[in-house]
Amino acid sequence: MPYAYCEQIGKEIRDISDEIPFEIPESWEWVRLGIISTYNQAKQKINAKDADVSIWGLDLEDLEKGGRLLVKKTVGERKAVGDKTIFTKGDVLYSKLRPYLLKILVAPDSGICTPEIVPFTVYGGISAEYIVNFLKSPYVDGLVNGETYGIKMPRAGTDTMISLLVPLPPLSEQHRIVAKIEELLPYIERYGKAEEHLTTLNTTFPEALKKSILQEAVQGKLVPQNPDDEPASVLLERIRAEKQALIKAGKIKKDKHESVIVTRDKIPYEIIDGKERCIADEVPFEIPDSWCWCRLGTIFQHNTGKTLNSSNHQGTMMQYITTSNLYWDRFELDKLREMLFTDSEVEKCTVTKGDLLVCEGGDIGRAAIWNYDYPMRIQNHIHRLRSYAPVEVYFFYYVFYLYKRAGLIGGKGIGIQGLSSNAIDKLLIPLPPLAEQKKVVAKIEELMQYCDKL
Repeated sequence: MPYAYCEQIGKEIRDISDEIPFEIPESWEWVRLGIISTYNQAKQKINAKDADVSIWGLDLEDLEKGGRLLVKKTVGERKAVGDKTIFTKGDVLYSKLRPYLLKILVAPDSGICTPEIVPFTVYGGISAEYIVNFLKSPYVDGLVNGETYGIKMPRAGTDTMISLLVPLPPLSEQHRIVAKIEELLPYIERYGKAEEHLTTLNTTFPEALKKSILQEAVQGKLVPQNPDDEPASVLLERIRAEKQALIKAGKIKKDKHESVIVTRDKIPYEIIDGKERCIADEVPFEIPDSWCWCRLGTIFQHNTGKTLNSSNHQGTMMQYITTSNLYWDRFELDKLREMLFTDSEVEKCTVTKGDLLVCEGGDIGRAAIWNYDYPMRIQNHIHRLRSYAPVEVYFFYYVFYLYKRAGLIGGKGIGIQGLSSNAIDKLLIPLPPLAEQKKVVAKIEELMQYCDKL
């Protein structure tokens, strides 16, 4: 028959074996905190205005998580107000508010404290330091926080605390335990900081590595340049020729202020309406000589979709996607909405395979390529980017991915705060030779597989 733990309250004796959390040495005893301390006794109160201004006035903000005292202020320095609880040097000070913060310590001096801190004395010479270490243990932390009351401001209840079972060693062993903890604590703290740092690295490293890979990619450092590749300047002329053909056919409007960017002595200049200006301060990084800087509107025809208008009753009911369907490099299409589209709106608001879609608002700059074999409509908070001539669209998707994480889109300072049609049209982007675009994308996708496994 297993050994039974029994508790006598008055004349009643009951089996409490199911409450015992773990085994202890035979020389130890299980006791309730309320039996060995003054935790459940009425506390002596005082109004701060009646207290000696020179005594210690303790508030929760003075204690760090874990119970380390950050600052020690007098009642006068704190300009304390309201009712306070009196405590004595050597008392255990237990923060009942948000007990998971473990703001528990032995009072180094006497003073007064916020009512959210419960001061109590332990009887019979029991080590207050031992009790503090026990109250900070993972066992007590889990037990007490599982029985708090209050949602926004959780507190440990008095009944929970006074019924708490304490494993009590002999006095001499209590002191040895405390001494060993104090000896090991510096090593534990160093280990904790090292573990926290390692956890942070493990969490942030894959994303930081992705950003580093993309930074190298858009600066032309990820794959070697091939002098036999057709330079980006030739590709750019072909793009402009395709654009002019669309203008001539009446399919798009002519740019009122077309941008042409040239580079002399590695310094970029922009020519608009015959006027030239240096844009070196706008260029975020250097690129190879075989690459070009250009405005996004030079390469891509872009427009946003349709604005929902409940008063419009013309057209055909069709499904469309919103920013809530568009995520980085993917779409979630299980919940599509519908609205009426006229024939003219369908052409403007329809995306087809290979179009790059970019969020105008919300998570500004979030992008994905529509790779489905069927068309889809878009709402007004999504930009549709369609290249005038063949390019490797995924290269420009990765440009958006990097710009977003570097704060160049939706960031602060020099970053673009929003992404209006005008802003996206003027976005400076690097243009590599077409052959290099393909090689860069292939290398990125190869390396990203390793990042995802980290």
